[in-house]
Amino acid sequence: MRSASLSGLAAIALLVACSKAPPPPAAPPPPKPAYGSFGVDLTAMDTSVKPGDDFYRYVNGKWLDSFQMPADRAGYGTGTVVFEKTEADLHAILDELAGSKPAAGSVEQKVADMYAGWMDQAGIEARGLEPLQPYLARIAAVKDKAGLMQLVGSVDYQAPFAVGINPDTIDPTRYVAWVGQSGLGMPNRDYYLKKGEKFDAYRAAYATYVTKVFELLGNKDPAGAAQRVIGIENKIAAVAWAPERQRKVSEAVNPMDLAGLKKLVPSIDWQLVLGGVGLGEMQNFVVAETTAIRDGAKLLDSEPLAAWKDYMTFHFVNGYSTDLPKAFDDAQFDFNSKALRGVEQQRDRWKRGLTLVDGSIGEGLGEIYVRKHFPPETKAKMDELVANLRAALKERLKTLAWMDDATRAEAVKKLDAFEPRIGYPTKWRDYSALTVERGKHFENVRNARIFDWERQVKRIHQPVDRSEWFMTPQTVDAYYDPSKNQITFPAGILQPPFFDPNADAAVNYGAIGAIIGHEIGHGFDDQGREFDGSGKVRNWWTPQTNARFVEATKKLGALYASFCPLEGACVNGDLTMGENIGDVGGLEMAHTAYQLSLAGKEAPVLDGFTGDQRFFLSFAQAWRGKTRDDALRAQMLTDPHSPRGARGAFPERNMDAWYAAFNVQAGDKQYLDPKDRVRIW
Repeated sequence: MRSASLSGLAAIALLVACSKAPPPPAAPPPPKPAYGSFGVDLTAMDTSVKPGDDFYRYVNGKWLDSFQMPADRAGYGTGTVVFEKTEADLHAILDELAGSKPAAGSVEQKVADMYAGWMDQAGIEARGLEPLQPYLARIAAVKDKAGLMQLVGSVDYQAPFAVGINPDTIDPTRYVAWVGQSGLGMPNRDYYLKKGEKFDAYRAAYATYVTKVFELLGNKDPAGAAQRVIGIENKIAAVAWAPERQRKVSEAVNPMDLAGLKKLVPSIDWQLVLGGVGLGEMQNFVVAETTAIRDGAKLLDSEPLAAWKDYMTFHFVNGYSTDLPKAFDDAQFDFNSKALRGVEQQRDRWKRGLTLVDGSIGEGLGEIYVRKHFPPETKAKMDELVANLRAALKERLKTLAWMDDATRAEAVKKLDAFEPRIGYPTKWRDYSALTVERGKHFENVRNARIFDWERQVKRIHQPVDRSEWFMTPQTVDAYYDPSKNQITFPAGILQPPFFDPNADAAVNYGAIGAIIGHEIGHGFDDQGREFDGSGKVRNWWTPQTNARFVEATKKLGALYASFCPLEGACVNGDLTMGENIGDVGGLEMAHTAYQLSLAGKEAPVLDGFTGDQRFFLSFAQAWRGKTRDDALRAQMLTDPHSPRGARGAFPERNMDAWYAAFNVQAGDKQYLDPKDRVRIW
């Protein structure tokens, strides 16, 4: 090969000597963005709609009119497209592992065997109820409240409260036990307490499901057992806190010692319960929904022991319903997906298997995914974008008229302390203590749950691990952690159209830039603002600035509450406040960062759209999607995120730049008078 190559070079040299040099080869065309000519799918637009009347439809109208919801989906949107791309990549990885022979004990072997166990439906059917028997027998053997307390103090047994391990709000460098309300089988208290035909139907479907579980277990009185379970849950729901109240840091973050916990909830044998889950030496706690935990715990005395045994049986089985024979899996689908969210059919088993692996040994799968699908160039470009967004917020902080200098200085201090994490963790989780064995799917899933809990318990006396991630790298999402003042962007979300290295800069700032700004904004939303830069719960606001912030949030809550996509169902402005602040402030930050990136130059016009127009088109495209009515109702009752239609249209209405970009005038349906536009961050 070398000789032939040298001969070719010699021949070229002779040609150059004898004639004019040929023109240099044309440069290859630049890579194209995944969507359209500059990163936005213009074919989805409905240009018959005036931007100022319905911007979301202007950007997405043709797609909204033509897209048919897949039968296995409760909702579908831009994020789903990215998720399905990631899903296909992960499926290919698992297929490759299945065809290889990973070393015994390696993370690849455990990932492969976890997935193979799930896919072995015949093996799961053949084992029947056999894997459940030791756990059902333990419940059946309970003879008194002490025995019931032993169940409560065991991993995977349900109770009116739950215990977790998280950083302390007083000293974020140490771990404490957090205690919160729990115990319901339906999404939240509203499904038990709200009146109306729709909720009557949900409750009837739930009764059918609980009864079916007891039938499948061979209970002699399945309807009676179901009635007893739901009777307890109705009483738990009656004392539970509403989701918007759960968001209030001043009410839901209550540090106390063990003596304080015993005084608040005397009906629980805390030594027995905490000792059973490895927390017997724990002395410091953060208690969330105080009265709900106290009053829910009282039910352990007031309700018959037989009813509690039925309750424990149902909830244990319900927690593993997808890992049992098909009849259990089908029953939970009929309730949780079909009745509650309107989904018509189960997702393909391999897709559900990916979800299982992600939840059980997700970083093991993520380590392989990152090697194959997350190039270093993407991380470098995201580092730059995050730095630009932080600079944009710092620039904006200088000119916020509603903020005084003392609070401004604290806000800048907190912003400077932000820790961004991009793509994947610096330290991968060690799964060497997790046992995964082919042919034992139920045990594998339970082993993964026990492994994760024991992993957390082991570090209880160690400093808080700031390298830990609470999303796997393949996750199509992002988050802010107030206790560590960290923003985290997994590799999964860093794909088109959220982030496309080949797209126009305005498009990336409008999509991933707004997402970055959103997560930064969580550090300063109605919850995040209660934490300082070190992660402590501390009030760093002057009374005057605090009052102005509260006034602005009330206006924002009222604006979002005007979004009513279903009859009698409007956005809960209090429940969604944090996410709405993140969306509005994030878009403002992203736009400022985009303008700074232009360095005073005029953005080019592409396909007839200015830079600012492309920025806002990209943002609305990122929130394109449709949701089934039942799923949408569930979202508005339980989810702190507003529906897509509001997220893709309401933030712009508060930005002067949007009005200028699309010539939105008074009289247009989405026009807000300048005095009514909410400007927070």
